Amino acid sequence: MTVETVGLILPSDVLIIIMENLGIQDLINFSCTCKFVNLLVHEFGWSIYLKHHVRPSFTLRLARKRWSPFEQVRYNVTSDRCWTRAKFNARPLSHPWRSKLQPQIAISTSMMLVAAGHTIYVYPITDSSSLTHDGAPGVLYEGSYSFTDRGEITSITFIPDGHLERTVAVGFADGHIQPVFLPPFQQEQYNNKPFSLTIEPSPSLGLRITDLVESLSCSDNMLLSLSAFGIAGICNLSSDSPLVSAFMNLDCRSWSSFICMKSSTPFTAFGTTSPNPLVVHAVTPSSLSPTPFAVLHPTRERSTAVYDITDAPPSAPWGSSKQVIVSGWYDGVVQVHDMRSNRRDSGVSGSPAPLRPMLTLRDPWSDEPIYSVSCGGGSSSFVAAGTARHSVVAFWDVRRPTQGWSVHAPGNDSSPVYSLILESSRLFGVTQSRPFVFDFGLGVTNETYPSLPPSTRSQYDSLKLKNNGVGYCVTQYNHSRT
Repeated sequence: MTVETVGLILPSDVLIIIMENLGIQDLINFSCTCKFVNLLVHEFGWSIYLKHHVRPSFTLRLARKRWSPFEQVRYNVTSDRCWTRAKFNARPLSHPWRSKLQPQIAISTSMMLVAAGHTIYVYPITDSSSLTHDGAPGVLYEGSYSFTDRGEITSITFIPDGHLERTVAVGFADGHIQPVFLPPFQQEQYNNKPFSLTIEPSPSLGLRITDLVESLSCSDNMLLSLSAFGIAGICNLSSDSPLVSAFMNLDCRSWSSFICMKSSTPFTAFGTTSPNPLVVHAVTPSSLSPTPFAVLHPTRERSTAVYDITDAPPSAPWGSSKQVIVSGWYDGVVQVHDMRSNRRDSGVSGSPAPLRPMLTLRDPWSDEPIYSVSCGGGSSSFVAAGTARHSVVAFWDVRRPTQGWSVHAPGNDSSPVYSLILESSRLFGVTQSRPFVFDFGLGVTNETYPSLPPSTRSQYDSLKLKNNGVGYCVTQYNHSRT
């Protein structure tokens, strides 16, 4: 039997089963055998491939629904190739702010928010109905909301509100945590000035602490908060009258929190400055266990601190388990812990015995603290880490962790990278001066992101446009010596 006669001899359901195990080149070759198989590959084969090769992305999610499976695969392949070559367009999303801030980013399928000082800057995702696989939706600046009746914003996250995606939980320096609905801008009232938004008290949420809100994290309908002094609170947002399920005092300086309700054992992870800087607690819809069921050990004996926590890359060699988390540490390393592992440190007292990392990532040219981490990128296998100085972002492909590379954000701000969100083809980040994006995808033009007119403060801005007129010049370097 020749390959040309496969489509004539085998029934369609058998051919579809065969396609379950085919890669891209195999599917291309398979589709060339005959017209019948070609139609079958385009109808089923590329959809099956996408099911097994997920590329999580907020800003591309709506566009992907309009693209055909083949167009999606083509976009992914081209983007993955750019990731492998470290080829991208770097774009600042604004001119520098007039003061140094500690901003945070939140993102949904319809917009990206940058919370800086007393202001939330809104970047809606543009309509992609007229675009093909040669271009992706843009992210453009719309306006800002100014909060004048609270302290500075210190944390922000989207929370469920049906399908509007305009409700966020906002944490402030004065300890307040408020659910805030961001109303659509009225252009005739806006006139390119910050839209003043007064926050109405929401005692029904029940979250209130006495010091700075260091971190907010949401999974499904559970909202987790963490204060600088270690007060953790959890709230079930699905109830008609939301109640705080639990408060817990970690009794130490705290920096980061992460909640995952999709794991086989729902859990929260806390990053602190203590003898045990990274601990994991079980969580249920009505309680937060005061005793950790996992202590995640650093690679060094001395105590350090954990500044950010996130879930692992979906397409890592160890699988897409939600029991794997990635953390950024004060001593300049990124650690990957698998809570299914039995690699425990028997030489350290305490219960449970500390679990050692399965993978440690480091930029050999920098020992700066890691302020932010995010996972995704090319082939859904990258880890990105924002460092404490010079607006440097480090990247590692966990399939080849010794071949990492780093890049300075546009403008080379002398600043930490305070927040990162890594998608399939884009990385969004923010420094003390401005937000920025690295785009590894197709069809990036001047209209994809906000255009920046000449700044009146240009003497303080070191931006330099590339010859292609789209991306900005940035400094890159490899972690290896070769």
